Amino acid sequence: MPRFVYRVTVSSPRPDPRLERWLRTVVLAGLALVLLLPAARGYSQWLGWAPLWLIGMPLAAWWSLYRFRLPPLPAALASRPPRRRHRAQARRRRPALRAA
Repeated sequence: MPRFVYRVTVSSPRPDPRLERWLRTVVLAGLALVLLLPAARGYSQWLGWAPLWLIGMPLAAWWSLYRFRLPPLPAALASRPPRRRHRAQARRRRPALRAA
């Protein structure tokens, strides 16, 4: 019986440069508004918290444009094995009996 092997491509095509340029412009404009305009740091009854919409959501869209890839780890962190704790598990204490 033949076995089917699914291959996952590691490198994906680059996103549309026009969309990436537009998102970068929106993120930088939102950052400038939040830093320079005190009203942009506030809360609106209709929109909610303004920095979320001016910086957070465009950053999330920019990140999703790259299919939620994380930036690569530095070589020093990638080669180090994770640290583990080698302690015994804590035991519960029984309540002390009080003398009446």
